[in-house]
Amino acid sequence: MTVAPRQFLRRHPLAADAVLAGALVLFDVLFTLVGPQELWPRPLSESWLWSVLCVLPVVIRRRLPVVAVGSALACLALPVWMERVPGTQGLTFVVLTYTVASSWSARRAAVAAAVLWVPVLLLVGLIPPANRMGVGSTYLVINNLLTGLVSYTVGRAVHARRATLAALRERARVAEENQRTLAEQAVTQERGRIARELHDMVAHQVSVMGVLATGARRMLRRDPDAADGAIATIEGTSRATLRDMRRLLDVLRSAAEPPAELSPQPGLAGIEALVDQARETGLPVTLRVEGDPVPVPEGVSLAVYRIVQEALANAVRHAGAATAQALLTFGDGHLTVEVTDTGRGADPTAIGTGHGLVGMREWVGLYGGTLHTGPRTGGGFRVYARIPVEQADEAPAGAGRDGETR
Repeated sequence: MTVAPRQFLRRHPLAADAVLAGALVLFDVLFTLVGPQELWPRPLSESWLWSVLCVLPVVIRRRLPVVAVGSALACLALPVWMERVPGTQGLTFVVLTYTVASSWSARRAAVAAAVLWVPVLLLVGLIPPANRMGVGSTYLVINNLLTGLVSYTVGRAVHARRATLAALRERARVAEENQRTLAEQAVTQERGRIARELHDMVAHQVSVMGVLATGARRMLRRDPDAADGAIATIEGTSRATLRDMRRLLDVLRSAAEPPAELSPQPGLAGIEALVDQARETGLPVTLRVEGDPVPVPEGVSLAVYRIVQEALANAVRHAGAATAQALLTFGDGHLTVEVTDTGRGADPTAIGTGHGLVGMREWVGLYGGTLHTGPRTGGGFRVYARIPVEQADEAPAGAGRDGETR
């Protein structure tokens, strides 16, 4: 792939400055040759060598600006040995003044410009104007002063333009981010509105299925044909409800979330596997089930599973050398889950701020339960959740007997 010369010079500032220095030397040579021969410096080769020496600070003006300024000041000693000062010396001072004025802050640039031009003004004012075609020192002082001021002014103007462009780019970036945020908020709000409408539709369809199921049960013996029609209607409505539920979940799912897994959701039957996993990591855990197990809705079963999962994960991370216990209690129309450990507990400043505890509260609040988390008296940590249990069609799998220890 070929690179354009302009792009190459932009990517390599040192090469660009070397090209600029060469152009200044070439300008000095041409300016000398077009003049009268009686004014040519003798010898020419030595004069052009000094011309190249005076322009070297331009090559390092962006890489080493302080060194470049010092080198330019050192070249002011040339009039001591030469009758004619190379033209590149003045051009170098102009370029360096522009460079510091366009790149540095106003205060630093003003100091650097003064450091460059005050010695020049003193030098042209003190040295007699010999071999200068009758030009006096006053004229030279004013000419150099104006040259320095113009170079500095142009540099500051470029500096201001760059700052303005940078501010405009930043404003454009912020505006683009704000526009993107507003668009995302609009999408989220619209998804919420659609989700609420789908929720109302699904709730209505479920209510219809309940009414139809009640009517079908009552007419099953008296009018089997009518009951069969009601059951057929329930079948069609349930399929439509399932499709609407999938659409509802698609609306609520964000783009960053992974696709839904097709495997069944875990429940109470998987708690024992969680306990075994915690034991394999080195945390001794016991599981107890108390009370008379009753049928638990799948949602409540999943909520209890997630609570135990997060509580045991926190115990493994923060408890250290300790033991833990998970207790499930059935009774009084509620399912109570309590996970305790005897370790050092989590950082007190971080209690209540983790995503795991937030997830527990969301799960418990979804089913109208209560959650209590915090350090235990005497050391360790405790997670306690109490969730109302409604009647379900199936008994929970994997529930043990009263007082059974695993």
